[in-house]
Amino acid sequence: MRTIGHVIGGSEVPSRSGRTGPVFDPATGTQRAEVALADVAEVDAAVAVAEAAAAGWRSASLSVRAATMFRLRELLDANRHRLAALVTAEHGKVLSDAAGEVARGLENVEFACGIPHLLKGAHSAGVASGLDVHTTPEPLGVVAGITPFNFPVMVPLWMFANAVACGNAFVLKPSEKDPSASLLLAELVQSAGVPDGVFNVVQGDRLAVDRILEHPAIAAVSFVGSTPVARHVYETATRHGKRVQALGGAKNHMVVLPDADIEAAADSAVSAAYGSAGERCMAISVIVAVGSAADPLVSAIAARISSIVVGPGDDPASQMGPLVTAEHRDRVRSYLGGAEAEGARLVVDGRRAAEGNPGFFLGCSLVDGVRPGMAVYDDEIFGPVLSVVRVARYEDAIGLVNANPYGNGAALFTRDGGAARRFERDVRVGMVGINVAIPVPVGFHSFGGWKASLFGDSAMYGPEGVRFYTRPKVVTSRWPDPATSAIDLGFPPTR
Repeated sequence: MRTIGHVIGGSEVPSRSGRTGPVFDPATGTQRAEVALADVAEVDAAVAVAEAAAAGWRSASLSVRAATMFRLRELLDANRHRLAALVTAEHGKVLSDAAGEVARGLENVEFACGIPHLLKGAHSAGVASGLDVHTTPEPLGVVAGITPFNFPVMVPLWMFANAVACGNAFVLKPSEKDPSASLLLAELVQSAGVPDGVFNVVQGDRLAVDRILEHPAIAAVSFVGSTPVARHVYETATRHGKRVQALGGAKNHMVVLPDADIEAAADSAVSAAYGSAGERCMAISVIVAVGSAADPLVSAIAARISSIVVGPGDDPASQMGPLVTAEHRDRVRSYLGGAEAEGARLVVDGRRAAEGNPGFFLGCSLVDGVRPGMAVYDDEIFGPVLSVVRVARYEDAIGLVNANPYGNGAALFTRDGGAARRFERDVRVGMVGINVAIPVPVGFHSFGGWKASLFGDSAMYGPEGVRFYTRPKVVTSRWPDPATSAIDLGFPPTR
């Protein structure tokens, strides 16, 4: 059985902990590898290497760092199919979804290529007689990223592209469910010319996570995952004096007004709810159907579900792959029986589509008549289950969205520009889509929710990412005026 190990100081390093975990092919249900699970000593070794490398890398010129990021961008582009294939093999998402993940990650590297501009700082000359002030953003040193299983390429690129470009050394702790992509990322980073030790990969579970959160040499931690774990990461790391950006869970709502293009809304709902088997923090999990929009919208979504091909991610005919593990599939499936018991109606039951399949498959499900208080509404399911809540008015829809404890994203489908502008102002979430079901910001903006979807005060990547991975140093300086100084500066006297 192949063992997936660590990358420390530019080289693959076998684990000495003696602890491993299984890595599955979700399409077949069979184990394809095992992943090393680091102990405290292995985390400490990676951080020590990163700390030594950070001292030299922070002194690299901005032009050197920019050129390195350009080379990395080209290498990632040339290897996008290899990366996508690894994601599909261990996560299960179809190849088109995996390729899209790589493409969105590339945006962050492209943004980081502009680091000479992004780190310009500020200068004020002559604030007083002979007095100048300038501010420069400086790297933090060693920073770490703890990334989720659902985007094993994109989310690490959210983090380390800016972190490394800003002059930091980075320690990545990827998900133990699909760890192989992290090794290829490390290979490409090294090929791009990033010095050994500036980018390190430590495989592991909670033991490794907790050591990262406590390690005195790590200045900042970035995390994406569920809300309970995000809260733990935030509370533990801040208690140990670190900067933290911790993105948690979501319950994203898509509000559909009666004037909306129902066919377009149904297309978007299907793509947003069932793409990547619903294992996306920006997936639409609740349709809020306003007034007369409800019946035609439910019918249109149900009609589309019947044509979705569920199968192995590497099959070109497949439109949705399996879930990542058998345990997760069983948890998602349990919500369907619970929804019926609580009085909701299963319009489409995805459990039937997976019968007799050896992989971790679950078909697309559509649940109507859902209300707050039902588990299928209240919980983050993270699977291909779409709930429909019916309300009478726009005001009811806004009240529902804003009362939800999560605040990651929300979308509105309408033909009314006035309603769209009002929704932008009224809704209390971090990312808003108008006739766009999944409003993930492009790489030169920043990604982050509100409420229980974000712990800390920093969103991910883009300008917020640069701010997070640097700290300002303000220098106030006074120099003698050549006209009045007694020192011979070699200049003619000023008259």
